[in-house]
Amino acid sequence: MNIIAIDIGGTEIKYGLVNEGGEILFSSSLLTEASKGVEQLLEKIYKIVDEIKLKTHIDGIGVSATGQIDGKKGKVVGGTNLIPGWIGTELVKILEEKYKIPAILENDVNCASLGEMWMGAAKNKKNFICLTIGTGIGGGVVLNGELLTGEGSVAAEFGHLQIVKNGKECGCGNRGCYQAYASTTALLNLVEEKIGKRINGKEFFEEIHKNSTPYIEILNEWVDYFTDGLSSLIYIFNPSLVVIGGGISKQGDFLMEIFKKSLEKKVMKNYLDILTLKMAERGNDAGILGASYLLIEKNKKINQKTC
Repeated sequence: MNIIAIDIGGTEIKYGLVNEGGEILFSSSLLTEASKGVEQLLEKIYKIVDEIKLKTHIDGIGVSATGQIDGKKGKVVGGTNLIPGWIGTELVKILEEKYKIPAILENDVNCASLGEMWMGAAKNKKNFICLTIGTGIGGGVVLNGELLTGEGSVAAEFGHLQIVKNGKECGCGNRGCYQAYASTTALLNLVEEKIGKRINGKEFFEEIHKNSTPYIEILNEWVDYFTDGLSSLIYIFNPSLVVIGGGISKQGDFLMEIFKKSLEKKVMKNYLDILTLKMAERGNDAGILGASYLLIEKNKKINQKTC
């Protein structure tokens, strides 16, 4: 079985060909050019599919995407207006009618969670939570090997938990949201606020590894906010595993030890005794792996019905 897997982000579209064993046969990327709108995005998706279909047999199309996604309907149901016209797009219907093969659509963090379960940090785990730290904070919850999606299919929007009463304004319009304090964006905003410099994440951690005191103080403040939100999630879900993804995961054991020490002050021992924190292992591949996994599961259900 060969799957075209596409991961649509605000900046890049990552795509590849994945087989049923979870092997990525090839992968590439192109710019999303989100501001050009949904019609331009659809043309990019068609180009990807058409080019791959010319070279090999395809059994389905799996799409991981930014936004609030109803995976059951294969439809974008909410989120920001990052891609004009994206909200309301019934992508699965569009792709299945055009190509006459099965397709799926799911939120990018949900797909990343399943990618880590299938071929990464959560392999052989059926119950865990996943957080991705980047421009915002995304969440995914896997229970008994299935995504917890909620009644409206948009559960686990962890980034919008309120952690500070009447706090900083979030892009969603509310104040005090988790991601306004604990995302990578929030970390770099804190640097600008306290030091007066606009830097990127790589530059920030270079300063940390130089033992630069002002940057270490900022890191400690940011970690405190991050574990405030994470401790609440641990009390809600009582997980045995939390997978932390996003660009920040490249800091590996160094940052993980800081997270653990902060959590020890906030979470009861009986919760921590069963808990493992792990950085995500599949990086940019997690989304296309998770989308492929969902497509394989959809094909299994189709085959069961026809037997």
